[in-house]
Parts: sequence; structure tokens; C-alpha cells
Amino acid sequence: MFYSITGKIVFADVQSVALETGGIAFRCNTTLTTRKAIGEIGSVATLYTYLNVREDALDLFGFATLQELDCFKSLISVSGVGPKAALAILSELSPEKLALSIATGDSKAITRAQGVGPKLAQRVVLELKDKLAKGLELSSVTPEIEAAGAAVQGGNTAEAVSALTMLGYSQSEAAVAVSGLPDTLSVEDLIKQALKRLAKQV
Repeated sequence: MFYSITGKIVFADVQSVALETGGIAFRCNTTLTTRKAIGEIGSVATLYTYLNVREDALDLFGFATLQELDCFKSLISVSGVGPKAALAILSELSPEKLALSIATGDSKAITRAQGVGPKLAQRVVLELKDKLAKGLELSSVTPEIEAAGAAVQGGNTAEAVSALTMLGYSQSEAAVAVSGLPDTLSVEDLIKQALKRLAKQV
């Protein structure tokens, strides 16, 4: 129904923002990421919107980027994930980090979102990973993220990723560090190369 709304911010709190346009103020539920990106009360902003229709309510959701909106729609397609949980996940993880977590099977990163437990996080990874495999890609999946996902599938790279996680790195960080390295390298050499990459990021 609504593609986007552009207007002056007349109200804002942690979970929502109201944009006034044409004498009407539209209140949109949103993420912390969008809230930080669009500015303060009095400034003009554009939100890409999603209208959630329920029996007892019409809820409008707004996002600073189409990428974040696409991720929101992907998340609410997962059984058991409602709009509130999807907003919590996107408040914790950017679309790029969410795509990386899904590609690498890093459900632990998703549990950092408020109210999202291990079972729900695992379901998000499982169901959205299946969609990625069928070509229904999140807009934020890049070749680098696909390579990181491949790095945890098997062989020496998978062993190297496992070893790096035991050293305290998240599965996403470990997979990115190992991605692109030749699988013909020994596990030890893969770990050494990955640690060099990770050291450069600090």
C-alpha cells in the first residue's frame, strides 16, 4: 500500500518515529539503526515502509534503507518470527551482518537481539539459509558473504573455522577470515593466515 513516506519528523522514541506529510503524521515502528540514521525531530526523512495488517490493528513499519526493509520482510517470513522480533534482530545486526550470520550458520550472533532465544535464532538461520540456497537471496548477500558461507561447509577450512571459534572468535568472524584461502593449505596454515587477517582488522 505504501512504498515510502517522506516528511518532517514530529515525534520519535526508541522504537518508533512519526513523519508529517500533507497535514498527516504517520507513526512507523522502526529499528535502532534507522532511528540513528534519520536525524532528530524537525528534520526531514524518508522511510521505506511495510504495512502489517492484523484483525485488530494496522501497523506501519519504516526503514531508512530498502536493504533493511528487505531483511525485515525475510525475517517475518520465518515461522515464529513476528515484527517485534524482526525489529529486535535488525536493531542488533545490520543487514550485512545478518546475511553473514545466516551464510555461516552463526545463530549465536542473532541471540544477542532482545527477546530472541537460541531456538528461534537457529530457526532463522535454518529457514533463511534454505532460501539463500534456492536463490531467494537477501539483498545484502555479497560474494564475500557467499565465500564465508562456503568456508564452513567442510574440509580444512571448516576445521580452521572451528579452531578459530575455540580461540574466541565468532563463527562469522572466523569464516570471513578463512574465506578465499586455498583449501589445499593445511589446517595449521589456514589458521595462521586467518589470524594475520584478523590482526589487521583490530
